[in-house]
Amino acid sequence: MPNPLKPEKSVVTTCAYCGVGCGFKAETRAGKIVRMTPWKEGKANHGHSCIKGRFAYDYYIAPDRVRTPLIRASIDDPWKPASWQEAFDYAASAFRRIQAKYGVKSVGAVSSSRCTNEEIFLVQKFARAVLGNNNIDNCARICHSPTQFGLTNTIGAGAASQHFDSILQADVIMVVGANPTEGHPVFGSLMKRRIRQGAKLIVIDPRKTETVESAHCKADVHLAIRPGTNVAILDSIAHVVVREKLYNEEFVRARCEVKEFENWKALVGSNKYAPEIIGPIAGVDSEDIRKAARIYASGPNSAIYYGLGVTEHSQGSTGVMCLGNLGLSCGMLGREGVGVNPLRGQGNVQGGSCLGSWPHVFSGYRFVTDYATRSSFEAEWGVTLDAEPGLRLPNMLDAAVAGSFKGMYIMGEDPVQSDPNQHHVITAMKNMECVVLHDLFLNETSKYAHIFFPGSSSLEKDGTFTNAERRVSRVRKVIEPLAGLQDWEITVKLMNAMGYNVAYNNPGEVLDEIARLSPNYRGISFALIDRVGSAQWPCNEDAPEGTEVLHIGKFPRANGLGAFMLTEYVPTAERTNDKYPLLLTTGRILSQYNVGTQTRRTPNSMWHPEDVLEINEQDAMARGLKSGDWVKLSSRFGQTELRAKISERVNPGVVYTTFHHAKSKANAVTSDLSDWATNCPEYKVTAVDVVRTNGRAAASVQEAERPRIEELEPVECA
Repeated sequence: MPNPLKPEKSVVTTCAYCGVGCGFKAETRAGKIVRMTPWKEGKANHGHSCIKGRFAYDYYIAPDRVRTPLIRASIDDPWKPASWQEAFDYAASAFRRIQAKYGVKSVGAVSSSRCTNEEIFLVQKFARAVLGNNNIDNCARICHSPTQFGLTNTIGAGAASQHFDSILQADVIMVVGANPTEGHPVFGSLMKRRIRQGAKLIVIDPRKTETVESAHCKADVHLAIRPGTNVAILDSIAHVVVREKLYNEEFVRARCEVKEFENWKALVGSNKYAPEIIGPIAGVDSEDIRKAARIYASGPNSAIYYGLGVTEHSQGSTGVMCLGNLGLSCGMLGREGVGVNPLRGQGNVQGGSCLGSWPHVFSGYRFVTDYATRSSFEAEWGVTLDAEPGLRLPNMLDAAVAGSFKGMYIMGEDPVQSDPNQHHVITAMKNMECVVLHDLFLNETSKYAHIFFPGSSSLEKDGTFTNAERRVSRVRKVIEPLAGLQDWEITVKLMNAMGYNVAYNNPGEVLDEIARLSPNYRGISFALIDRVGSAQWPCNEDAPEGTEVLHIGKFPRANGLGAFMLTEYVPTAERTNDKYPLLLTTGRILSQYNVGTQTRRTPNSMWHPEDVLEINEQDAMARGLKSGDWVKLSSRFGQTELRAKISERVNPGVVYTTFHHAKSKANAVTSDLSDWATNCPEYKVTAVDVVRTNGRAAASVQEAERPRIEELEPVECA
């Protein structure tokens, strides 16, 4: 008798979880996935994988997967199944009605970094060419938008300067606000390999994470800073570099704007950034600051890797510029083993940034205000485009609360769970007259939606992802889409229903359009990727198979020189007081992924069945708490209930939680502060109080709506 689990065929595709972008062979039998095997030829992972990519794949057949379009006139009404054409016509009619009544800019769109490059590109095209405005954003707004701003201003490109394997040439590894052994475990394994070979490790993080100390990984210096003091500590490290003349003057004079360097030296070299001053502010020993600076500057090859612990602050962009300044000052750019590298949290955050899903730029980070750029898109798309930048997602929500923004198309996002200050988000959603949600499952946002398009998982479609090292890899359809359409097809059919006639035979044609309009992607195509496996942008006539290391010889700025930005430390407005004496910071765990839409519907939940609140023993004793107790976590913005876990990983005065479970409602307490340049939320610093309670209040355990699937039979596309 044949083995029911023995694969009959396999398809090479790319993992849709974190920004590493591992290659996998998805193995199937009788049209069902039975195994995910790491692809040995995958250039990002070389045959390695983590427990998410390897095991958390069967969410696609979860019993609450929605397989037919749903519509309703009011959020107080029950959902009604509809045909695809009915749903498209209903959405198109609503958007047209809203724009006729409130104006062309009263609606917008949001795309997801869980989606492919082609889908992200089509959603921004929908906003610009069909809705007629630049109200388009992406979930990169709430994680890595400061990366694009900060790195563009210093080294000219808002992306990683190296490929992952470059770390094997590093003598010093500095990890700032990231935990790669859990958040990016395949890269974390590569990092540990280099540490075993003798590389030194510096970690800047409020928690004693797995990256600070675990098997094969122990930091030479751990700066366990107080949340919100990133810029202060990085400026203090720079102070030591300047005062002890550890900078690479030859590199600076040859490759940087020297006057700006002198201005930067004057700022960070001032006494106010001395380790003896900053140490007490940041909660670390001044000698550890000096030690970290000396190790990094001495290299000879020092590489920086950072994450959301840098970007998700009110000075997120400033923190990224600090890292750019540090790399420039010590000459740690433009060769193997060095660089400044963001560790992207989702599989296609880099693609979400590259492909025009922000309101002020088209694909390739070119401004909508630029006439020549805009003209090239108008010629391709056959419409006149708005020259005025649109609204960012936080601005859309603010405008909805104010009453001027009335409709939104959301592909693959759950802003009610993932965005900060949940009460504000809910108020905005309730004020809109048409919310079109395009996703796999009904979620927290679906409670406030009027139309639901059932989407396709990454296992059910074709396209590409761009990972954290700028590597563009193929996503290949393993099984047929359970709802009948791939995501890119849904967006195109919505365009058609709105009266914009466009057609593609396959997503490879969308990538060809991206290549025509986006300089860094000019040479990328399905054919190239199928031939070489994957390619890192820029990929063009100068680099026909891609570019592994950026900034060799010059920086992609107008004059080719690196720029030092002034990075004055400004304390966050979110402060502790007698009522809210603790600081909350947040992060991820190995087995779960972001808001848990996928991983919570897999056996991975056995390893992390709920989010808990880590609290130092000293703070727990003061509150009469022990591990397992229910506590009320409250801030100026809201409250929720979690179980406490006494932990040595956090210092006194700091508490920590993950945000993988909707019922935890972590974002009900996070503040409404955001980065000064990009509006990236300040998730990492919230003043809170923790008190013992009898258990989770019934009102805080509202699960996402889950229809009885047997009542919602799939409807064929008309």
